[in-house]
Amino acid sequence: MATYKPVVVQAVPRLGEKITQDTVYWRGYKTPVQIKEFGAVNKIDFSPVPPYNYAVTASSRIHVYGRYSQEPIKTFSRFKDAAYCATYRDDGNLLLAGSEEGSIRLFDVSGKAPLRQFAGHTKAVHVVGFLSDKYRIFSGGDDYSSNLWDIPSATEIISYTEHTDYVRCGCASKVNADVFATGSYDHTVKLFDARTKSSVMTIEHGQPVESVLLFPSGGLLVSAGGRYVKVWDVLKGGQLLVSLKNHHKTVTCLCLNSSGQRLLSGSLDRHVKIYSTTSYKVVHSFNYATSILSLALSPEDETIVVGMTNGVLNVKHRKPEERKEKPQKRRQPAYRTYVKGRTYMPKQEDFCVSKPVKRVLRKYDKLLKSFQSSKALDAVLEPPIRLYTPEVTVAVMQELHRRGTLRSALAGRDEKQINLLLTFVARRVIEPRFTPILVTVADMITDIYQPVVGQSAIVDRQFLKLQEAIGKEIDYQEELLEVLGMMDTLFATFTKKRDTYLEEKKCNGL
Repeated sequence: MATYKPVVVQAVPRLGEKITQDTVYWRGYKTPVQIKEFGAVNKIDFSPVPPYNYAVTASSRIHVYGRYSQEPIKTFSRFKDAAYCATYRDDGNLLLAGSEEGSIRLFDVSGKAPLRQFAGHTKAVHVVGFLSDKYRIFSGGDDYSSNLWDIPSATEIISYTEHTDYVRCGCASKVNADVFATGSYDHTVKLFDARTKSSVMTIEHGQPVESVLLFPSGGLLVSAGGRYVKVWDVLKGGQLLVSLKNHHKTVTCLCLNSSGQRLLSGSLDRHVKIYSTTSYKVVHSFNYATSILSLALSPEDETIVVGMTNGVLNVKHRKPEERKEKPQKRRQPAYRTYVKGRTYMPKQEDFCVSKPVKRVLRKYDKLLKSFQSSKALDAVLEPPIRLYTPEVTVAVMQELHRRGTLRSALAGRDEKQINLLLTFVARRVIEPRFTPILVTVADMITDIYQPVVGQSAIVDRQFLKLQEAIGKEIDYQEELLEVLGMMDTLFATFTKKRDTYLEEKKCNGL
């Protein structure tokens, strides 16, 4: 008797995510740590100096966490109302924060009481930051003003009142100690120079601006508002370079990695998108449980911290690189050991013995080999095969149909097994690679179990789902045929040759 040939499973290429270097890199973070805060997290800022602690502003408190600590190592709570935008200075020694009552407080990270308090805004201050000279700060508030302050004397240097709505974001240039930018709900980003009495540039974003970011070189500015992230060339007078619309809801925060090669944006649609700053294409995406308000990346890209509207702080640490120990090199046999006897030619009186190749058959192949059709079908309807490799299930059904035993394998099943079969068929029948055989299976199931329709609510529901799936697929096919007909008509008109004036004259005998 001929040896049994295993079932041939058709290999179909899968359409999946393309694995790139960015995918591998950004997936190299551990399972996130969840920390519960007292309110929505409106700002996260990393200290620029080791050990890279980060300040979290939520409700009326500022908590300072160590990189791996799950409890705050320091708390600043000298606020009567909500605190906003706690930001470190470049040396990591001072911390600046705005507040709902309109005052700005400057803290020493090693103390608790504020070193300076700046009063001048009449409404909440949502934006504060240090200029790169370390002795001046800027602020923006709900009173539409953007102010510049002197730290040693705690006095106001200048106040700009050019915005016509709330000022909710800002950043300072790292190249020029006099330049800073503020974004407002009046849809504009204004660039200020401390040496002038008015703004030096106005950029129309087109949506209420939630976040602004200046590249370390100072030549590019990124603004976020609405669903858009826009990149502007400051050196060309605020020319728009690219407009990105990859989020489904308002973009709330922006961040750059340490090398400046990747731009991160967080949104209310619960996603963090990562863009390449050379092509401005999305190279990776993170998904979170709720809407995102704030985002920060540690100076060495070792930690990603995301603050959400429900007060949860999501912290992801990068996995340490595994050091592969070099195994001890074993002594290999000599070369002559491998080539020994390879050139030997058998003589006429020699008897050659070939080693039989043992084949390992899968469970369904063993059952098919012993002609147990029904059990073979049950074996490929198990969850691991049915859900993750449906092509194996369909291949066995096709083999049973070829043998002529498919009807007997489908017959004689109870309510649970019929429900399982109909669920699989209804889900997979619309896939083009499975449609030919599954249509035959659906016909056989309908013929066999038509007498029991109406006796089980579960089976009736699955038959209705199958009918609905096939009906939708037929509608799609009809629409596609209509579209193909329209396209054929259009292409026919495009390719029709028109006679020129000279050709018409030649036809007339001229």
